[in-house]
Amino acid sequence: MLSFFQRVRNRIRRYAIERRVGIVIPNDVYLAPTVQFQLAADGWHAGGTIRIEHGVRISDGVILSPFGGSIVLEENVYVGPYCVLYGHGGLRIGRDSMIAAHSVLVPSSHRFDDPAEPIRSQGEASAGITIGKDVWIGCGARILDGVSLGDGCVIGAGAVVNRSIEANSIAVGVPARVIGRRGADKRAAIAATTGVLS
Repeated sequence: MLSFFQRVRNRIRRYAIERRVGIVIPNDVYLAPTVQFQLAADGWHAGGTIRIEHGVRISDGVILSPFGGSIVLEENVYVGPYCVLYGHGGLRIGRDSMIAAHSVLVPSSHRFDDPAEPIRSQGEASAGITIGKDVWIGCGARILDGVSLGDGCVIGAGAVVNRSIEANSIAVGVPARVIGRRGADKRAAIAATTGVLS
């Protein structure tokens, strides 16, 4: 439970953030003091939108940077410490989902087809990322552009997800592969939490 002074400080900070065009945050959202909303990241004012819905909790050191796209966190989402959420091609995280510390979600990718041209000059492809409801993403996971995670997925710690995963699947590894389904495979659940197949 937050103290009176923590609630007041949180409300003042949220009010200051909401005054920036493109950011919407309800009163019952918890923002740690070091959360960063970057509408002008890396010296480039790309704009974009960030919409946070009721009951969301965002921990210390989290960076939300839409880079001209959009970031939507639905009701009761939890974002753990030092996560980075980009929004280039659009990022939507479904209600009741949890993202553990140091995870990175990148809904964009650099084009690199022409070896005679610098990669930085070839532009980006941005298909977006959609995370379903009640998803748990383990610490240090990387979710890449074009991925959709179905409702109820569990993504193991340190996984790199480069393709879409069906609902209620448990996926681990680099690249992530499905090793079981929730409620059906105790061994897969252990692997998702420990990173080791028993």
